[in-house]
Amino acid sequence: MARGKKTGFGQKDQIRKRAVASTPKSAPDTPLDRDDAGRWWKSRTWLVSLGVIAVIVTGGLAYLLLSGGGNKALYGGHSGAIESATFVGSEACASCHRSEADLWSTSQHKHAMQHATATSVLGNFDDAGFDYYGVRSRFFKKDGKFFVETDGPDGKLGIFDVKYTFGLDPLQQYLVEFPDGRLQALSIAWDSRPKDKGGQRWFHLYPNEEIKHDDILHWTKLNQNWNFMCAECHSTGVQKNYDAANDRFGTTWAEISVGCEACHGKGSRHISWARDQQSWSPFAKSDDPLKGLVAFLNERNGITWLPDPRTSNPQRSIPPALLRKEVETCGLCHARRGEFSEDWKPGQSLSETHVVSPLSRGLYHADGQMLDEVYNYGSFKQSKMFAAGVTCSDCHDPHSAKLRLAVDETCLQCHASDKYSNVTHHHHEAVTPSLSCASCHMPTRTYMVVDQRHDHSFRIPRPDLSAKLGTPNACNDCHTDQSPQWAASAVDRWHGPIRKGFQHYAEAFTAAWSDQPNAANLLAAVAADSKAPAFARAGALGELSSRASPATIDLARKSLSDPDPMVRIAALDLLEVAPVLQAWPLASPLLTDSNRGVRLRAAALLAAVPAATLSPADREHFERAADEFIAAQRFNADRPEARSSLGSFLGRRGQPAGAEAEYKAALHLSPQYVPAAINLADLFRQLGRDNESESVLRTALITSARDAGLHYSLGLTLVRLKRSDDAIEELGTAAELEPDRARYAYVYAVALHSAGRVPQSISVLKQSMARHPSDRDTSLALINFYRGTGDVASALAVAEQFALVVPEDQNLARLIQELRRQGGKPSAQ
Repeated sequence: MARGKKTGFGQKDQIRKRAVASTPKSAPDTPLDRDDAGRWWKSRTWLVSLGVIAVIVTGGLAYLLLSGGGNKALYGGHSGAIESATFVGSEACASCHRSEADLWSTSQHKHAMQHATATSVLGNFDDAGFDYYGVRSRFFKKDGKFFVETDGPDGKLGIFDVKYTFGLDPLQQYLVEFPDGRLQALSIAWDSRPKDKGGQRWFHLYPNEEIKHDDILHWTKLNQNWNFMCAECHSTGVQKNYDAANDRFGTTWAEISVGCEACHGKGSRHISWARDQQSWSPFAKSDDPLKGLVAFLNERNGITWLPDPRTSNPQRSIPPALLRKEVETCGLCHARRGEFSEDWKPGQSLSETHVVSPLSRGLYHADGQMLDEVYNYGSFKQSKMFAAGVTCSDCHDPHSAKLRLAVDETCLQCHASDKYSNVTHHHHEAVTPSLSCASCHMPTRTYMVVDQRHDHSFRIPRPDLSAKLGTPNACNDCHTDQSPQWAASAVDRWHGPIRKGFQHYAEAFTAAWSDQPNAANLLAAVAADSKAPAFARAGALGELSSRASPATIDLARKSLSDPDPMVRIAALDLLEVAPVLQAWPLASPLLTDSNRGVRLRAAALLAAVPAATLSPADREHFERAADEFIAAQRFNADRPEARSSLGSFLGRRGQPAGAEAEYKAALHLSPQYVPAAINLADLFRQLGRDNESESVLRTALITSARDAGLHYSLGLTLVRLKRSDDAIEELGTAAELEPDRARYAYVYAVALHSAGRVPQSISVLKQSMARHPSDRDTSLALINFYRGTGDVASALAVAEQFALVVPEDQNLARLIQELRRQGGKPSAQ
């Protein structure tokens, strides 16, 4: 079951969307300052691409380079040099923790990655064949080894040695090693489910679309690379060791699968502590309160759940801590995120070393239900369970990675059976097979063709929202022959008309994603609601970045001190629209934030501030954060997202030669990475090298012909080269390819108007305004174009319509009065 960081190998549409369809959201003459990583790969551009791919199975996955825990010198034990923590392996742990080791030995974590042997390989390698869009692949054995004959990086059939297995259930993938140290994951996988469940067969992870050898998702290409996409979460103590100068990997691990130290950190100090406790001498014993560990994952210790006298619902005996150590530890691999540092430690915030994707378009439904392959972290952090203090191991045994009890019994640990397992609650008495709690409150979605996963946001079914907003609901997952209205009526009869769900932000995100006039107000209300999940508040702030106003900037200012680092990062995103010198007093304190992810985002935001304007102390703070930012990009120098992000940073720092080198390196890694081409072309614009801009963009269009951003950027370049007709053609193509981008239609209309094609320009703006009624540029341009033709009445009608979106805009109010004086008729009141 692919568990992991980011979109899995089986989620092609989202990967391709980020990889080749990402376009700048900045003004037409500004560079793409932030790689649309969420947006190309991941979520936050300033760091590294998102991260990563399908990891297997049910539990955590590798965690990386921990820098140690307590030591004897610090805690009063015997003196001596501070011991540097190292990995010791799960067998060393098992010598004392036998029962935990036995549970782990049969877990999917233990089998997350293995050498390919007769014992570990589940697939049929007895000369089995598989056909996929005209390519016949063959799986066979020779001299005790496993091989596949399939299309290679050049599209020709080749024979490849299968070196490792990847995962266990419900599918198993296979890894092939290449001479430059890359491990690549085959896109043909083995369905390990029983035959009567449809398994015991070979299948392709992209069954409905042909993946050719030149596709970014071909198994030999960048986006199926184990070293970056998978390694961290399938092995323990991974060091990527990418050599950028030679474009090679020397990746190593401390343990091939997900072992004890993947979650608990390096174990050598704990082993030393345990050994000291056995000494006869009291002077040899360490009194390290952490027992040589980095952190105790002990949030359940001493906790009871008792009925709340007011509601009868279970209540935690002690309020949960702000930092939920166990959730952050599991989230390392059970989140949609991207790594930017191997200095991860158990129990710390995931944002310390990873960019976490918030609730955003394409990843989640508007109500927060999972859409793309987002795993469990983001969903769970939206839940009432998380808010109440429930943690992962309340339901899952952390060593076996299985439920502690049967499905309903797990829920009934806290939820009274006489209330919740009663037919008066679920109203499905005669259903066969009987429903479980999860059937209604944790609906499943299928990823990687065969892998069903439960949504961990623990929500009540809301068919009423489905009817209103188009979000899915558990009722109609089963009752596919009925309408959401039918299901909503049934729920009303059973439980009354008032819905008491925990997540209340579906309307805000729906308004944002459909560009409704009230989107900014609804999003601001979510972002300012202290009772809303921080995960959703971060998403709301991110959506507000394209709807900036004095009110949203003030909201960003307040959010910069939020306890949750994801919210602080999103608030910095929102400040991207402010002039950098105005952003400095708000954002500069976060250059020394306690969380590294926040510091990196602050450094990227403030990169354009002239060093000469800073005090020595401010300059030092910025340079330290900037060094961290650069190190994060260098760590991921194997990824075009990181190279392009670093290029943007260097460009803003006034280092054009360095920026050019990074953009070109990004395009060398992946010619299909569009943001790098757009940024490089814009850099050439700034340097007065427009002819080179055109060349870069036309080269990129060879592999990404339907990318609207490329056509848009090329159109602007041609305007500067005074080739109006060619420019209009490119701008029109951009507007046609991506009608949801109001900016493209606006600039296209302006170009048409400048060429004297006024009726056509007005037509383009009218169509765009119907899609984007809250877009200021579109509305004002249409008003002006109508005035220019003498059609004051139409200009007034547009102005009055836009005034409903921005009723506080005094300039617009004065314009309306002027239009009325010029002969337009006032609207009926």
